[in-house]
Amino acid sequence: MLNRLDFQDLTGSVAGWDAKFFLGILGKLRHLVPMTKFSYSLNATDGKARTGVISTPRGEIRTPAFMPVGTAATVKAMMPESVAATGADILLGNTYHLMLRPTAERIERLGGLHKFMNWQKPILTDSGGFQVMSLAGLRKLTEEGVTFSSHIDGSKHKITPERSMEIQRLLGSDIVMCFDECPALPADKKRIEESMRMSMRWAQRSRDAFGDRPGHALFGIMQGGLEEDLRGESAEALRDIEFDGYAVGGLAVGEGQEKMFNCLDYAPDMLPVDKPRYLMGVGKPDDIVGAVARGIDMMDCVLPSRSGRTGQVFTRKGVVNIKNARHADDPRPLDEACACPACSNYSRAYLHHVFRSQEMISGMLLTWHNLRYFQDLMQDMRDAIAEGRFAEFERNFHETRAQGDIEPL
Repeated sequence: MLNRLDFQDLTGSVAGWDAKFFLGILGKLRHLVPMTKFSYSLNATDGKARTGVISTPRGEIRTPAFMPVGTAATVKAMMPESVAATGADILLGNTYHLMLRPTAERIERLGGLHKFMNWQKPILTDSGGFQVMSLAGLRKLTEEGVTFSSHIDGSKHKITPERSMEIQRLLGSDIVMCFDECPALPADKKRIEESMRMSMRWAQRSRDAFGDRPGHALFGIMQGGLEEDLRGESAEALRDIEFDGYAVGGLAVGEGQEKMFNCLDYAPDMLPVDKPRYLMGVGKPDDIVGAVARGIDMMDCVLPSRSGRTGQVFTRKGVVNIKNARHADDPRPLDEACACPACSNYSRAYLHHVFRSQEMISGMLLTWHNLRYFQDLMQDMRDAIAEGRFAEFERNFHETRAQGDIEPL
């Protein structure tokens, strides 16, 4: 496998070749990523909490990891370099939205998703299953796959496990998710059982269609609702197929935190210890800390960016609503412990003003802050696990948040 080329030496050794032809080949080779095998190293544990590193050709992902969501090839209100500056090692791209607009085929022609959105670190793409299942009356589900109408223009589309793998290959994502069905909770056990077993059949089809792609990874998705026996059956099926990583799917879909945590008390333990574990679509800071305490390595959620655009700010002392009048004359930062531009350079009074004035900079600064807060939280947990003090960290995290925001002036 070609890892590196000394282009100067190589060009000097081909006297007599057609220079234009050879330089064209070199131009293509320049865009190749050095091939590093996808791998996961578990570096330390503290209770069930784990810290480690996922290695990919495009860089390392420190775990526990939070993935900002770049739905349509962008994290809303953020430049890619700004997202990287918050500490993010990986982004999530949305297969459903990208297949509809601008289409996976167009992105592939333009050099792939990394080049298209100017993000050179790893990207995970979801399979499109969750969004399609959320369309309710606009879709038809069969064993073959899902036929649905676009929410954009009503055009008809079909996603199967094979098509999902093709779309994600065209996008060029580093971590690919197998195609599954995710029923909303609550649902009766028979419905959950039928859905889970079809998802396991789709998982095998996804594995077969994914093929051999060195440097890229395919994750299987555990389903089974809140039923421990169905979760166990799903985990066994996924282990038999063998994936590069495993997701706990079908949670954060309306069941509430207590039931989610009850499921996470056993679900991650059913998955291989030597592979990363990804909790899909989670979540709030206390959800994340609770998930890490139960053995989860990766998470994603739109919450930091969506909340930033609506004036909701996450701080170490809880949630702040910047639109409230109490901030209008407050010269203090949002969070004195935060080094983001919003906290380092602007007052609560200014952030209140630009939000109430509907200025674009409001969403930019508050989103940057929220993403930095989430990444700082992940780093604090990584440090605590490595140093064997995660229980102390968890206790201090909840005690500090319980204090609430600083007193008004």
